Amino acid sequence: MNEPQNHTTRNNSAVTVIGLGPMGQAMTRILLGAGHPVTVWNRTAGRADGVVTDGAIRAETPGEAVEASDLVILSLTDYRAMYDVLDGATGSLAGRTLVNLSSDTPDRTREAAAWAVAHGAAFVTGGVMVPAPMVGTEAAYVYYSGREEGMQSHLATLALLGTPKYLGEDPGLAQMMYQAQLAVFLTSLSALMHATAMLGTAGMRATEALPELLSSAASIGDILRAGEDNPGSALDAGEHPGDLSTVTMMGATSDHIVETTRSLGLDLALPLAVQAHYRHAIEAGHGSDNWTRIIDSIRAPR
Repeated sequence: MNEPQNHTTRNNSAVTVIGLGPMGQAMTRILLGAGHPVTVWNRTAGRADGVVTDGAIRAETPGEAVEASDLVILSLTDYRAMYDVLDGATGSLAGRTLVNLSSDTPDRTREAAAWAVAHGAAFVTGGVMVPAPMVGTEAAYVYYSGREEGMQSHLATLALLGTPKYLGEDPGLAQMMYQAQLAVFLTSLSALMHATAMLGTAGMRATEALPELLSSAASIGDILRAGEDNPGSALDAGEHPGDLSTVTMMGATSDHIVETTRSLGLDLALPLAVQAHYRHAIEAGHGSDNWTRIIDSIRAPR
């Protein structure tokens, strides 16, 4: 995750932002605050009113927006939206850098990169890892991948949005990292709501339950890092020593969670999914291995 080095950028260079949901609006205001002229376009034109009041320039068409800047940042629902917006502006793409911060699959991202290159544009994939209110803060960071040259000339501008973390030239890699991070995030949110619902059946209000559950969630990183310089090193080596916890032990806990959830009349989807990971590992003869052995059935599902 190295940032590209030896980059150059023009001070106060023009930037175009296409897509003005909460994220696009936040990025526009950060760029305006840093002195960049920002041209904006949104399918629903009224969404641009606030940032235009703040100093952005409203483009009447996507083509006009693209032509206004060498750096074009896309903040759209998905990659299909990119084609819908830019298909009529492909003649203006040559020589420009498209930084697409929209969410989609890695394969669609690679297809989009090839489409952009075919029209003479450099293409960079990005994944913003904070919500809109945190863009531009010290806590903000953004994963990027694609041709490094596309990053170098605009890195200082992009760094205004959050710390850039460059992953390599595969345009799908930043999208893969974004999806992986969201897999952890969304699963954790579902687990928090499941646990809150469990405690609610015992009369505990969410105001009481969530502080305890969030404390537990916050400790997971410390637990995984305990005694290891890098908690992934054993996984990379294919080692699953069961000296501290085993598949059988953790699997028994998952059984208890399923039983409790069923008895409470709550939805079983999440606990059954977790239970299946441990059962598959036990059936494969790995009950005495560390719980990390469940990665085998995730990598090669039945």
